[in-house]
Amino acid sequence: MEQKVADILENVKKVIIGKDEVIELVITCMVAGGHVLLEDLPGSGKTMLAKSLARSIDASFSRIQMTPDLLPSDITGLSIYDRKNEDFVFHPGPVFTNLLLADEINRATPRTQAALLECMEEKQVTMDGTTRVLEEPFMVLATQNPVETAGTYPLPEAQLDRFLMKLSMGKTDREQERAILERYRDQTPLEDLSPVADIQTILELRSRVRTVTIHPELLRYLQDLCIATRTAKDLEAGVSIRGSLAFLRAAQAHAVIMGRTYITPEDLKLLAVPVLAHRFIPAGGYLTGKEEADIMNRILTEVPVPTEDWAS
Repeated sequence: MEQKVADILENVKKVIIGKDEVIELVITCMVAGGHVLLEDLPGSGKTMLAKSLARSIDASFSRIQMTPDLLPSDITGLSIYDRKNEDFVFHPGPVFTNLLLADEINRATPRTQAALLECMEEKQVTMDGTTRVLEEPFMVLATQNPVETAGTYPLPEAQLDRFLMKLSMGKTDREQERAILERYRDQTPLEDLSPVADIQTILELRSRVRTVTIHPELLRYLQDLCIATRTAKDLEAGVSIRGSLAFLRAAQAHAVIMGRTYITPEDLKLLAVPVLAHRFIPAGGYLTGKEEADIMNRILTEVPVPTEDWAS
């Protein structure tokens, strides 16, 4: 693994115990320039993960508690009239940061959720005819509760498509819970966390992403996986071209953090569920996160994996 990435991973693990793969995927997403949707129950460590990652790379961090009465300007900012200067002065919102935690994103109204679309896709905010570019790296880490649906507004497909990955912290086993209790008994790991990298580190890793190569046979495999989602009998629509490009970019980013200059089948198999499954549109009804994952895992078993010398 790339040494700087290993340092960040080990640093976050001081706060988040037993979730190495999730941390690795979130770092992959940041290096790829994407955003993460964390779907899990309250108290599973989603907020702690976001804060510890921001501290580890010495990045600015903002948190928005998404509620039904939240306005778009509460996210992007607004212009307020300054009587002294007789002019409107723009007051930036919490989106002007490096890592934005949008907590319980599905509690905000569709209008407010839409305020994040331009920020996530274009990395900019347009207000009063003026476009303001967000500082890189910029990443949205949104959370939602998969069980409690009262008073929520499901994210539309266009919004879901803006998230490079959808992840879950997963269950904590007995040994992991014991380790958490022992560590937090007399420590405050997050408060004691110090940076082990900086923003420039992430930008340097990003600059290497597009130089990562993919063997023609492996590119065909990537394409076959995406096409298979579009022809699946239990799906109304599968992965779009945007999703295919996201899959490729995520695989390139994962190769970078693993210290490679080329993509392997393992990269694609690891990323298929978090990158592709949340983009499915079911033939009828609603798919849970587990059902999405089951469909993608079935497709992974059905599509043949090529065998080549991937470094050549």
